[in-house]
Amino acid sequence: MERREFLGIATAVGAIPLVRSVGFGVRSSTAARRTEQSPALGPEVFARRRERLQQELKTQKLDLLVIEPSTNFQYFAGYNPGRSERLILLMIPADGAAVVVCPSFEVERLKRNSVITDVRGWEEQEDPWRLVRKAGSDLKPPRRQGVAAVEPRTSYQSYANLTNALGGWKLVNGASATERLRIIKGPEEIALIRGAIDATEASIAATFAQLAVGMTERDVAERLSREMASRGSPGGGLVQFGASSALPHGGPSVEKLARETVVLIDAGSRIEGYTSDITRTIWFGDAPPDEFKKVFNLVHDAQTAAMQGGRPLMTQCQEMDRLARKVITDGGYGQFFLHRLGHGMGMDGHEPPYLVEGNETRLEPGMVFTIEPGIYQLGKWGVRIEDDCVMGENGVEVLSHRPAKL
Repeated sequence: MERREFLGIATAVGAIPLVRSVGFGVRSSTAARRTEQSPALGPEVFARRRERLQQELKTQKLDLLVIEPSTNFQYFAGYNPGRSERLILLMIPADGAAVVVCPSFEVERLKRNSVITDVRGWEEQEDPWRLVRKAGSDLKPPRRQGVAAVEPRTSYQSYANLTNALGGWKLVNGASATERLRIIKGPEEIALIRGAIDATEASIAATFAQLAVGMTERDVAERLSREMASRGSPGGGLVQFGASSALPHGGPSVEKLARETVVLIDAGSRIEGYTSDITRTIWFGDAPPDEFKKVFNLVHDAQTAAMQGGRPLMTQCQEMDRLARKVITDGGYGQFFLHRLGHGMGMDGHEPPYLVEGNETRLEPGMVFTIEPGIYQLGKWGVRIEDDCVMGENGVEVLSHRPAKL
């Protein structure tokens, strides 16, 4: 890479640190390298989560939550065993202990890695739904029909089998039982998100520093993934050069990098199952042209308006979107802001709350979300700046390090 190319990058990336410590005293070289399938948060954390879930089930007059392997499975059990053609099911009643149904040869794995002690195995030649039927009978309220909430990402095949296996139960959508619990993050969750942000910011900065003419978007994406893996936080992201950066979800392709162009990286990585989501846009080459600086600074101002305007328990999600959108519209680029302002994040890269017109949800302390305005001029280039935030007691706290204006 020529020195003047690096100077162009350094100007735009200067606010991205290579190393940053994490709050709450959680991040360490050991913690960063634990797998996301380890209940490193401690059994007491998951016990509290299940207790809160049981209270929520009772409040909603639900008797049972049924979950296939997913982030919700991991949220309550401390482990996500993954899905296959063989049935694994977590059943959490409103009263009593949780049950896992799984293949017999998986029982030991579930016991070692999850915090659920009642793990019931079925043999390969058996119908696993018979075991579900037995568990459902054990957990059913006496003398009345039970109401079972089904985790919304349950496969259709499993849902169809549940309707047959859970005789005496009414099945309903379980989203309301889990969403409220997960949308407010505790200090231990925010600490892990900070750790993922650390690794992502450092990996993006290291990847930008390695850019050279002739690299493809795929080359750069592979380097980005390696940088994340080296920091114990596996992940990856979108890498987009030039005109491709005008596509909100473009790349990576085999397009080769040339001087005097835009490079956009949208990346995320995980620590203990918790994710980050950061986008940085730079000018690769000499000093960026005036229009790029104008657009970059306008996007930055839109992001600032949303961050400064958010107030806990007062600001609706749609109002955050409006604050940022007004800045871009007043700047003459409203037609090029093509997507919502942001989304919630935690164990899923995209989860509630969504900062979008029509969403009247009020932001509460502990809600974590991205603020990512963008301007996308097809056939030319695009600029997006994305940072991760949490609503605090007094307003929006930015968890990542924002780049400086140009």
